Amino acid sequence: MMKNPLITALLLACSLGGPLAHANPLTEALMAYDEGDLKTAARGFTASATKGDALGQFNLAMMHLRKELPGASDAQAWRWLERAARQDLALAENALGEMIEQGRRGKPDPKAACGWFERAAEHGNADGALATATCYYLGRGRRQDMARAHRWYLEAAKAGDVGAQYLVASMFETGLGVEADERLARYWYDAAARNGDDAARLKLKAMQAADAAT
Repeated sequence: MMKNPLITALLLACSLGGPLAHANPLTEALMAYDEGDLKTAARGFTASATKGDALGQFNLAMMHLRKELPGASDAQAWRWLERAARQDLALAENALGEMIEQGRRGKPDPKAACGWFERAAEHGNADGALATATCYYLGRGRRQDMARAHRWYLEAAKAGDVGAQYLVASMFETGLGVEADERLARYWYDAAARNGDDAARLKLKAMQAADAAT
């Protein structure tokens, strides 16, 4: 299942500026989808997508991927996502990477998937940043590069991803891919702990105990 919810597009539409009332038929389609009226949503997304609206194209693609349309297909999803990606829509770029990674465009191709993830990351997508970081961290689809891994994990951490927050803290603590910085390590362990990461909470306790012992 793709990670990006359709309703994300509504929030994105708000952030792009302009009254939502002017976004029809996209706005009506989003409201219909949220209410479970898939036929009306599909009509609206199709009309919006056909007019060249990137958000309409993205949402129509998501309905194809989730098999919420008659005759839904991954091929049609790819087609609409590509159109949205040509307009630099980061949600679409990340979704293309996910399709490749999941084998929904033939054999998984880590290099191609990472290419789309990195493009999405550069356009501000947090999921893309996390996936790009992992590409560099594991050396999968990219040459292993801990400095770049740290850069993108940090972007994902800033966006609130708890796993990224823990990894960034660990990298600051050990100096992996970045100059060691205990203060920043504690900061990100604390952020992860506040977001419910038990390992981060225990790590903070251990660091505090070490301080008390010196």
